Amino acid sequence: MTESFPVSRPPGCPFDPAARYADYRRTEAPVKVSTPAGVDAYLISRYDEVRALLRDSRLSSRLAPSDHVVPDADLDREVESGSILQVDGAAHKRLRRLLATEFAAKRMEAMRPRIAAMIDERIDAMLAAGGPVDLVQEFALPIPSLVICELLGVPYEDRQEFQERSALLVRVDGWTDEIGRAGDELNQYIAGLVMAKQARREDDTLSRLITRGEELGTPLTVPELVTVGVTLLIAGHETTANMIALSTLALLRNPDQLEKLRNDPALAPAAAEELLRYLSVVHFGLFRQATDDLPVGPLTIDAGSYLIAALSSANRDETVFPDPDRLDVERPAAAHVAFGFGPHQCLGQQLARIELQEVFTRLYRRVPTLRLAVPFEQIDYRDNTLVYGVTALPVSWDAPPPAEI
Repeated sequence: MTESFPVSRPPGCPFDPAARYADYRRTEAPVKVSTPAGVDAYLISRYDEVRALLRDSRLSSRLAPSDHVVPDADLDREVESGSILQVDGAAHKRLRRLLATEFAAKRMEAMRPRIAAMIDERIDAMLAAGGPVDLVQEFALPIPSLVICELLGVPYEDRQEFQERSALLVRVDGWTDEIGRAGDELNQYIAGLVMAKQARREDDTLSRLITRGEELGTPLTVPELVTVGVTLLIAGHETTANMIALSTLALLRNPDQLEKLRNDPALAPAAAEELLRYLSVVHFGLFRQATDDLPVGPLTIDAGSYLIAALSSANRDETVFPDPDRLDVERPAAAHVAFGFGPHQCLGQQLARIELQEVFTRLYRRVPTLRLAVPFEQIDYRDNTLVYGVTALPVSWDAPPPAEI
């Protein structure tokens, strides 16, 4: 029997994946689901099977990661040149090789002091303005936007150029002319930057990609650079911004865990990994297509079939994460799949980790009385986007007592 793909989180449980995933993990064979894209797909829900499939060369990534939840998506369209998320084999290795140096752990770690300073500056501005404020607009969105702009060489004053358009481009509830225009406009904006950097190289990722491609004898074309630039720009701020805001909400709803983190900043790395696992903001999973017959459990899935690697389900697998539905910032380290797995695992994961760690180290200690400014039940969620999160997070805090004269 074919079931419908679960596209929403349980009512009243905004941090948990669909309840049906727990049942699916107990079935011996993958469940076949009907998707909004109009095709059936095998839903892979167990941790070990998700990891095994995401590293299997018999699965193609040519489909966009969330095409399965886009109504009537065109699954036969051509892959854009330079789309590191969708190309396979040698084409993917070429792009990954050019980009890997930019996101190496050592280079990302060197950015930590600058990221920490950005976070402190935003906290200073927020405290100076006074509450209540929307934490999304005043803190969670500016931090990764500042970081990715500085990394790529995008002027921060142009942030409206990409924030509004990327918010449209990560929607998964159907194609509209407005989304098409947003894509065209963002491509044109990045194309202008690319051509400017081709003429005058600077100390930024786009410039270095141009130079490195030439040095390796595999120069990136302008269309490839535009696609890479748009991908990094969107992925570099959308995921982390949503993680910052949603993590804050989760911690406010689990005050014992927030207190542990506030009292012991050394827990920040473990807390970041736990919240990545617990929230799994790439909540629809990853869409793949089999290029050959492959066994999954007791089934042999035919070549050409579609599969969905359910990351949020794998990250709640009871066989890997004891008491998986509990948030525990002291949970012993275990390799979650919030960043995917295999050759297409997120390139920017170390940057995201550093941003989250520095936020967790600073925000809750500097604003110890941070609290929701509206009832929890009034928070709205981004259910219809590739990256899950909150649309707004109104917060307030106690003003410090006046200084004695």
